[in-house]
Amino acid sequence: MAKKTKIKVGVIGVGPVGMILAVKLQEAGCEVVLCEVNETKAEKIKNEGLILENVIEQKAPFNQVYTSIADLAPFDADYLIFSLKTTHTPAAVKQALALNTEKLTVISAQNGIDTEQLLVEGFGESKTLRLVVNFAGNTIAPNVTKVTFFTPPNYLGSINDARADKAKELASLLTAVNLDTKAIDSFELLNRTWEKTILNASLSPLCGVSRLTMAEAMADKDTVELIEQVIAEGILVAEAEKIKFPDDFLRQCMRYLKKGGDHFPSLAVDLINNRPTEIDFFNGKIVEYGRKHYIRTSLNLAFTNMVKAMTNKNIISRIPGAAGDVNRKILDKGLINKGATSVTYKNVDCFLGIDLGSSYAKFTVIDDKGNALFRYFLPTMTNDKQAFKNVMSTITSNFNVKYSCATGYGRKHFAETDIVKTEINCGAAGVSHYYSGEKNIIDIGGEDIKIIRCDKENNVENFYMNDKCAAGTGSFLAEIAERAGINIADMSSLASLSKYDKELNSFCTVFAKTEIMNWVFDGMKLEDIARGIYNSIANKVAKMRLDPGIPTYMIGGVIAHHPYLKELLNEKFNKDIKIVDAPQHIVSFGAAVIAMQQYYKLNKIDNKEIEKVEN
Repeated sequence: MAKKTKIKVGVIGVGPVGMILAVKLQEAGCEVVLCEVNETKAEKIKNEGLILENVIEQKAPFNQVYTSIADLAPFDADYLIFSLKTTHTPAAVKQALALNTEKLTVISAQNGIDTEQLLVEGFGESKTLRLVVNFAGNTIAPNVTKVTFFTPPNYLGSINDARADKAKELASLLTAVNLDTKAIDSFELLNRTWEKTILNASLSPLCGVSRLTMAEAMADKDTVELIEQVIAEGILVAEAEKIKFPDDFLRQCMRYLKKGGDHFPSLAVDLINNRPTEIDFFNGKIVEYGRKHYIRTSLNLAFTNMVKAMTNKNIISRIPGAAGDVNRKILDKGLINKGATSVTYKNVDCFLGIDLGSSYAKFTVIDDKGNALFRYFLPTMTNDKQAFKNVMSTITSNFNVKYSCATGYGRKHFAETDIVKTEINCGAAGVSHYYSGEKNIIDIGGEDIKIIRCDKENNVENFYMNDKCAAGTGSFLAEIAERAGINIADMSSLASLSKYDKELNSFCTVFAKTEIMNWVFDGMKLEDIARGIYNSIANKVAKMRLDPGIPTYMIGGVIAHHPYLKELLNEKFNKDIKIVDAPQHIVSFGAAVIAMQQYYKLNKIDNKEIEKVEN
């Protein structure tokens, strides 16, 4: 007897819904692959698996985790489940069309009215299923979801009943592993979709605008009255659309909502964190269908427009008190165009690069032409997480960030950007944006020295790094200067006054400090000590490989604050080395450039401004 072939399921989007479905379908015997564009998150899942906590306690390993939908092609899936935000779905559908086969069935596992139409546009009605999800969770780690509730059953149906058998097959698999799911026809599917959306629309925007959890909102009689009126509007519109509800549906809704936990619904979480929301598919759809039938939906319209306003405007900067003041100060300090206001860049496609270096975290925002709009930095070695949140809040509130990239030492522990890349690639991309073609790049950072070699097409051909701990780096320089009693801000100008040619004999910080103290006790002038320290670093760099005959550029925080080093390196290499503009931010700038390139690739947008740099 032939062995039964496993059902193959691809899950695109590994948020709470995607995690729960992936774990349960694998338990049901399916072969499951995941697509998660965030490389840090994908690596975490590969290494540690997916973990469900609270209402569902389960852990499952996943070896097949991809960061690109195109990588799923060899898998030849039977089902593709789209469990990502509707804001990201159109681009995902475009990419997934390359996976389309005769047997493929696609499933929308998203809340809201008409979300399945995003899949229908690509794959057609006959191949599309819709899952009405009655469970929820919060992501508490890149690979961990706290399942907050499950009110069975879920509902699964074919959009036009063409693949009702597929709905039954998948519903049976989920039910067998205690995720009760009922297969229904297309008419009941429409009813269940409206039912769930009316419930979501009643609480989600209210919680986001008021900052009340579901339990807190339902505990206040004033907000309860508001919730009832929002639901009543939704029922009127649904009935005009021939959706049938029982006579006590409003009462059922209120009873259901009272079971809500002390947490924020997904839309509220997005709004609070200044991310795009799915309001257009919740209250926005109720308003849209209300207009079709000339039904006033005043409260749904109010919530739709409030959420949109809070998403599109910098509300935080207008709040009196500490939070608003902090955000205004960050914006004022980081804006390159000091004449810009909080609304200047809200309608401009922007891209964010974050360089999580060993000493500082650098932030750069660029527009769709690669022009830098905002730069900021924070010390890395601090426990002040609020400072980091304040900068991120300022950026997301004031810039229309479409895509983001993290780089640097801390990139693998940071899951808040769309992609992560190495600082080698980001440094090359940043310099290449301004200086195309073959080049050497010298990057003296807080903990290492790198020399990057780019070819004619701006690709990283090779790179070299220093081989002794932090010898000759920014941290080395700062400690030695402090021991010598030299103000780091004055060091470069002091060294320019000296002709001293000796260097430190040791690059071990401990021994170098002792040697510096001997210089001080011998009465050596501060300018000679400063130049002697620079000589040591220059000689260290000079021992590394630098290809002759091509332009050389310097980047990094050290050269930003110690420009005299360039003069010494010019002598060592007998060439005119250039310092790029804003050298401390060039790596974060390069990360933003890569984010821009990746965004246009994913959305298949032809943008000539970015074609000159491809890494």
